[in-house]
Amino acid sequence: MNAHQVTDLLVMKIREIFAHNLRAARQARGLSQEELAHRADIDRTYISSLERRVYGASIDVVDRLASVLEMEASDLLKRPAEGKRLPSAEPPKPDK
Repeated sequence: MNAHQVTDLLVMKIREIFAHNLRAARQARGLSQEELAHRADIDRTYISSLERRVYGASIDVVDRLASVLEMEASDLLKRPAEGKRLPSAEPPKPDK
């Protein structure tokens, strides 16, 4: 595995962690994606994309979201405790 592939894996992991923590914090506060977006002055589709790991957030966006969610920006990037598996950040698929 080359350095670029290792970096890609790390980026994917941090996006997964951020997506999970963002969704969990938003839902814990009873906020819709639309309400969070409005309060943070960010487009709702961007919030959705962050939660689905389509885009990575800039440090400024992480800070703005954390502020609205009344938490530290570092909490949105915090990895789960050792040995705990991170639940999928993907939304559940609808039943057929």
